[in-house]
Amino acid sequence: MSDTTWLWEFLPRGYLQSIAIETPVLLLGLSRIHPLKHKLIAGVWLTACTYPIVVLVLPCLISMETHRVAYLIVAETFAPAAECALFWAAFIRSNPEAQPGFWRDMITVTLANLASFGLGMLLQ
Repeated sequence: MSDTTWLWEFLPRGYLQSIAIETPVLLLGLSRIHPLKHKLIAGVWLTACTYPIVVLVLPCLISMETHRVAYLIVAETFAPAAECALFWAAFIRSNPEAQPGFWRDMITVTLANLASFGLGMLLQ
């Protein structure tokens, strides 16, 4: 089995595991201005946007076998940064009422990613 085959097989299981970890963090931590529907959408959608890049693209660019630390630094910087940008664009940018909670929301999205990474490492 090639490395990419394993990555494709891991993708759906890892994605479901990630949203199972990240969504509760988002539900609890995001500003109250965001309705439950938006928080649930964010839990599924943000990971859907970044997870394929982290799991499929980055391992092809950065060998996890020989450069694991570099891969983890890039992946775990990319995912929260991209998800913060996506969350801002979708739920904050055009909603003046949501702008006071900007930092809380960005920290929550980042913490959700860190929780997913940390628990994901423990579950492997």
